[in-house]
Amino acid sequence: MLSRIRKLVHTALRGEDRLRADGMRHQTVAAAVAADPAGWAAAVQRAKSGSKVLIATTVTGFSHVNTVESVLAAALTLRGAEVHLLVCDAVLPGCLRAEQDNVPDWRLIGDYKLPDVICAGCMANGRETFGSLGLPIHRLSELLTAEERAEARRVAAATPLDQLRGVTLEHTAVGEHAFAGCLRYFARGSIENIEGASIVAQRYLEASILTVRAVSRLLDRIGKVSTAVFHHGIYVPQGLTGEVCRQRQIPVVNWNPSYRKNTFIFSHGDTYHHTLIDEPTAVWETMRWSEAEERKILDYLASRITGTRDWIWFHEKPDQDFERFAKKVGLNLGKPTIGMLTNVMWDAQLHYPANAFPGMLEWTIETIRYFETRPDLQLLLRVHPAEIRGTAPSRQPIVDEIAKVFPTLPANVFIIGPEVTVSTYAAMAHCDSVIIYGTKTGVELAAVGVPVIVGGEAWIRHKGLTRDARSPAEYFRFLDGLPLGQRMPGEQVERARKYAYHFFFRRMIPLPFIEPLSGKIYKLNVPSLEALDRQRYPGLDVICDGILEGSQFIYNAEIYGLHDEAAN
Repeated sequence: MLSRIRKLVHTALRGEDRLRADGMRHQTVAAAVAADPAGWAAAVQRAKSGSKVLIATTVTGFSHVNTVESVLAAALTLRGAEVHLLVCDAVLPGCLRAEQDNVPDWRLIGDYKLPDVICAGCMANGRETFGSLGLPIHRLSELLTAEERAEARRVAAATPLDQLRGVTLEHTAVGEHAFAGCLRYFARGSIENIEGASIVAQRYLEASILTVRAVSRLLDRIGKVSTAVFHHGIYVPQGLTGEVCRQRQIPVVNWNPSYRKNTFIFSHGDTYHHTLIDEPTAVWETMRWSEAEERKILDYLASRITGTRDWIWFHEKPDQDFERFAKKVGLNLGKPTIGMLTNVMWDAQLHYPANAFPGMLEWTIETIRYFETRPDLQLLLRVHPAEIRGTAPSRQPIVDEIAKVFPTLPANVFIIGPEVTVSTYAAMAHCDSVIIYGTKTGVELAAVGVPVIVGGEAWIRHKGLTRDARSPAEYFRFLDGLPLGQRMPGEQVERARKYAYHFFFRRMIPLPFIEPLSGKIYKLNVPSLEALDRQRYPGLDVICDGILEGSQFIYNAEIYGLHDEAAN
């Protein structure tokens, strides 16, 4: 066993070397600071009398996170905010940086081997990014006592997996966040009877407890913090950081890369996966709307088929010949077909609170059971391509879960697997209507008039555009009304296009000076520090104003224009 662990560590370290090499390729604001040290020093000095902003990067092993958060650190400092940084220094026994590609065996987590595997590269990236900025940097290890670390280990070791989710610390659901981290590491929607799950869950629980202790102490030390800013907002440690700040009534801002190239999505209070669902419709219902805006969103939605204007997509060259696929699998195009779109199992569990059903798997199985009783209809289930092409490919394929219940599929149920390159858009265009759980594709389908039924939590919910199921009974009543036999009425389609415009062009804020190199490695094209100051980039102003003043993270593209118009 010891030799196996050593081999795994060596393999993971080779992956970590690649990570560090990638990290060295990306650019941060360090070069701009080095080009104007006097100007930067003066800005840092002026900011010491400003409001405190905590950028809780914590896990500095992600190059794209470092790039964006170094930009935020500089831009906020130039606007007079006293920026503090929080980083991890190999103290957490489990975190969101641990994935199957760089920690290939759970024993590496179980045996506290992360410092030997991923932490060195993670910390090196952090030093490269933030070390030369001259801003206060707080490290987790400096915020924890030996007694607290020992106690966290004892509590975690005494917690069985079946009791994990109920563990709390100072009114913080440390167990829920530990469970989420464990699901993410195993890339599964459930971890019962999975080898190593109990041990890994204990490590994530320990890390969750340590995060709560460290963040609480940091906030006590540095005094009043006006805003805490950090990537994503869920998992360990970001999810716990948000919980502690919210309990202290410290405003939280979370962000993520968004679909369109050079754009990012920011949200107040929580991760955008949650906040977009309940965003007030008033923020987009009264926006300026003309044929020009409608043409822009339709042109962009057309580009989504191939992803030419995006930096997040899942098929390089999607097959548009759906009729050929239908003929191959025996789907009758002359018979009413209902589309169905799944999410990735573990992703759906983490991002969306269950609504009509306990989770996506239950929704999927019950929907197939329903259509088994409706031979007058065909069900076309499209498995999300991210199951195999996403950042963390699923280790619990939905097709395998379906096969456990339906060794032989009902004759009227057809599945497009994640490996099949047929275009999702082409397939759904042939459907009478489409059922979704949590996918953002509902936004796109409604904008072209395809009726949508929502079975879980999706961003299109609560917008007055879809049939939103609040219970299984209501969900099945919606299904009883199928087929609909018609597209959405014209006024509803226009409303859907306005929301799509808001979603893709106003909530996705352009930072055109952050350019893609490969994957999630960004190039920072900033000529000088002055370029990050006020009134240089409207998108950056929207973001900084939102952080400092609490204004909405909405980029008025209908006024400012689209940063990528010239290229498209």
